Amino acid sequence: MVASSALSAEPAAKVISSHGDANAIELVRGESRALLTTFGGRALEFSRAGKQALWLDDKEQQPEAGKPRPMSAGRFDIGPELTIAPHPQLWSGPWSGKVSGESAAQLISVKDEATGMQLTRDFELKAGGSLLIRQTMTNISSQPREVCHWGRSFSPGGGICLVPLQGQSRFPSKYAMYEDSAIINVRNQDEKIRERDGFLEILGPPRKPKLGFDSYAGWLAYLLPGDVLFVKRFPTFPDRVYSEAAGLTLSVWYPAGARIELEPIGPRERLQPGESAAFTEEWFLLSHPFPAAGEQIDLPKLRQQVLKHLE
Repeated sequence: MVASSALSAEPAAKVISSHGDANAIELVRGESRALLTTFGGRALEFSRAGKQALWLDDKEQQPEAGKPRPMSAGRFDIGPELTIAPHPQLWSGPWSGKVSGESAAQLISVKDEATGMQLTRDFELKAGGSLLIRQTMTNISSQPREVCHWGRSFSPGGGICLVPLQGQSRFPSKYAMYEDSAIINVRNQDEKIRERDGFLEILGPPRKPKLGFDSYAGWLAYLLPGDVLFVKRFPTFPDRVYSEAAGLTLSVWYPAGARIELEPIGPRERLQPGESAAFTEEWFLLSHPFPAAGEQIDLPKLRQQVLKHLE
């Protein structure tokens, strides 16, 4: 758990020194806290009442000078994953940051020549305790560019990932599993993944960790031991093109070990020079019982709880 200052009843945003970043920004509102870093433009913490949604590598607590950072916790990116130019300056380079509201901040990347893009990420803790993240992608090059939003945050492993199903899936198994050598298996069956009550449940690390989905429900949930339900809401566009190889709206990476990656994906954006496009994720932390051994989640009840909160 990331060390936190005392939470304020009033919304607050301030620059603090934390995790080796003299320009980190703390956002506080009620019981909720977010901690942002200018290293890679990330969120190091999103918590409510002391319960954390993100997995932070221990090496980020006291980073070693001159060594690369692990780049854990609340990461974001752009794609398409398999064809975009490498972009280490956007991924892990220095960003600038500023307080932009009573509980809001803005992080801005360098102008990246490899991709022709500059990224802006706006973070805001809302009155209900959710964290709003808006990534704006701007074409700073002299030629058209095609990009899409990728969310890539880490949460602690050991939980149950829930993907609500909506729309006609192109995949016979309603998910795609990425095999070795970038082979995409759309007829896979795995004992750790089951369909029940309108959801795909990922009960633990499957045979291969990288999974893709084409659901248009616009949210996913991850239930952690300790009765913490992490929900991500994001827009989906059934009539638009998704430019990942399998046309994904969402990906999950669930290896054995300490972390899981929850990855909303945006549609293809065709940007002329000087044009921008934005994609917004909204994160929530709710309380929901984690099933005891031999029990299972009451999925209709969980759906009702989430949808009521998302109203």
